[in-house]
Amino acid sequence: MGRQWKPGDNPPDDERAVADQAGRVWAAMRALVEGQPTKQRLRDALDLGRGSGRVKSLIWLTEGPLSLSGLAEAVGVDAPYATLIVDSLEERGLVERQPDPADRRRKLVTLTPAGRDAVAAVLRIQLEPPPGFCRLSAAELDTLEKLVWRIMASSR
Repeated sequence: MGRQWKPGDNPPDDERAVADQAGRVWAAMRALVEGQPTKQRLRDALDLGRGSGRVKSLIWLTEGPLSLSGLAEAVGVDAPYATLIVDSLEERGLVERQPDPADRRRKLVTLTPAGRDAVAAVLRIQLEPPPGFCRLSAAELDTLEKLVWRIMASSR
């Protein structure tokens, strides 16, 4: 893209117009994603309550067992809240605590078979596209996919 403009600079009209359009497109993309009932569908399907910490914890545990402090760090919560999350998931039979073979004073949290099934349901729900995507042609979807990958690559 062109020169990076600092606050107070006056970019040329064409660059300002592109920046304005980019902002509108980004706002539309955010509205599309945020307008999907994914969180409600997850609540209905899994009965995990309102917070997203339980879902995030389940997904992180697919990588393997984690200590409570490791899970807290991964999910971005404090240790006492991670304990509440694990207690809730354990009550539902989705995770279990096991002794850490490297340090018997510490427990590791692992997914149960029901927890793995719950993660599969989460991923199915999260990856289901909005209905409008199915109304696009294969060529339109191909163009959209290429554009999204291009945006992602240039954002790194």
